[in-house]
Amino acid sequence: MQVERVDFVSVLTQDLQRAKRFYTEVLGLEVESEGEYDMELRLGQVTLDVFDPSSIGQPFAPNPAGFALRVPDVDAARAELEAKGVQFDGETIETSVCRQAWFKDPDGNALMLHRRYDV
Repeated sequence: MQVERVDFVSVLTQDLQRAKRFYTEVLGLEVESEGEYDMELRLGQVTLDVFDPSSIGQPFAPNPAGFALRVPDVDAARAELEAKGVQFDGETIETSVCRQAWFKDPDGNALMLHRRYDV
């Protein structure tokens, strides 16, 4: 099998309009398409699908592993989000290869601001 790229990643929501406000107004993502139970947002080179699983009879569960949002400056991005009311899970973490700061969307899905040192 040859994988060409990742086309989309998904997170689940219990309230699509609340999720839309967070991802568009707080994070500044652009809506690519929107339906009654899901929406797709431009997340850099990947599409983010935000989906209400109850529309197909499936249970909701937040994603604790989440995904990393590459930003030019983790501290500046964190300050911008904190000014918009986003609460972070602890201090910004410095590893041998990156800086990262964890937070959650309104449904409890984990997200991370991230910047590798070598890129």
